[in-house]
Amino acid sequence: RVEENISLIESGRLQLPAGSDLMTFLLSDGKLNKKPVAKASLTLSALFTEFFDRLPAGTLEETSIATMKIHQGHLERILGKRFVVQGLSQDDLQRYVTKRSKQRTRNGTVAGTTIKKEIVTLGTVWKWGVGSGQLRGGFPNQNLKMPKAKEAPVFQTRDQINRQIAGGASLDLWDALYLSMAEIEQLLEHVRIAASLPFIYPMFATAAYTGARRSELIRSQLSDIDLDERVFTIREKKRVRGSFSNRRVPISKPLETVLLKWLAVHPGTNFTFCHREPILHSRKSKPSTDGLTKDQAAHFFRQPLEGSEWSVVKGWHCLRHSFISVCASKGIDQRMIDEWVGHTSEATRRRYRHLFPSSQRNAMASLFD
Repeated sequence: RVEENISLIESGRLQLPAGSDLMTFLLSDGKLNKKPVAKASLTLSALFTEFFDRLPAGTLEETSIATMKIHQGHLERILGKRFVVQGLSQDDLQRYVTKRSKQRTRNGTVAGTTIKKEIVTLGTVWKWGVGSGQLRGGFPNQNLKMPKAKEAPVFQTRDQINRQIAGGASLDLWDALYLSMAEIEQLLEHVRIAASLPFIYPMFATAAYTGARRSELIRSQLSDIDLDERVFTIREKKRVRGSFSNRRVPISKPLETVLLKWLAVHPGTNFTFCHREPILHSRKSKPSTDGLTKDQAAHFFRQPLEGSEWSVVKGWHCLRHSFISVCASKGIDQRMIDEWVGHTSEATRRRYRHLFPSSQRNAMASLFD
């Protein structure tokens, strides 16, 4: 890197400011002019406060920021709000992991995956502190001993989950529910009748027929719908680090029918799912002409299902799971499913793999038939 940056200076493509510390300038790829001086008294609470205060708008999802702040609360509770961050050691982090792993939850103790995410959040803020010159040195997270993580259960039908719960399994299994195609159609018909506002049914249908996440449904705009090409463009924020991206999902015939009817009565804003009048029964009672809030979307998912046989469907994510599961059960190529839903994790794919009937039967037949 030093040699490359020297050649950039020699060619004039990188300018060395007067009075700069040469090695710091070269090693930081021209980002720092002088050696960073760590704030010896910078506390954990102050570091997080500065990180969030300086975070450019739109850099992270609101849900991601909310999650990081939850992690901050746990870190401050165990390490201490006034913990001097520059003195953070591997022993401090291991102490955090050990204490956190012994804390009780409704399902036992805090999972290793949760603790890892909290450590990642602290590492992210630490690296920002180094980059802004407030800290120095690498994040001391090497060789931490984590509790063994439990693999998330595979996605299952209502009957499978009911049998396991009857045998004493946790009610959290409902988070692994997926609906068959027939059940999806029954659910959508129920929502069509029970929905209290016009946008709710088309929003349910879009989730069920595209696998879009709640945040993606909220961001969706009318320009994303191309009924001539029969393609629905989904705006992403997380799949490509540091940039916005999108994926395209074919519009099925049932979804086309629903969207045509909805567009005929649409309030006329840029957002696909909205309502002209103020929306009550949510934390932010306001017109949705600027887009729905996550609280509104959550409320109007529960509203049409409450008190019905479909109340076991816990959230918008179930319709995403169901879309993927139906695709898998029909033997659709995994690469095509990945393209439609934006999967990048092998662990996520594994939760659906048992639903690929033809590929598994063919593999077994190649051995023994």
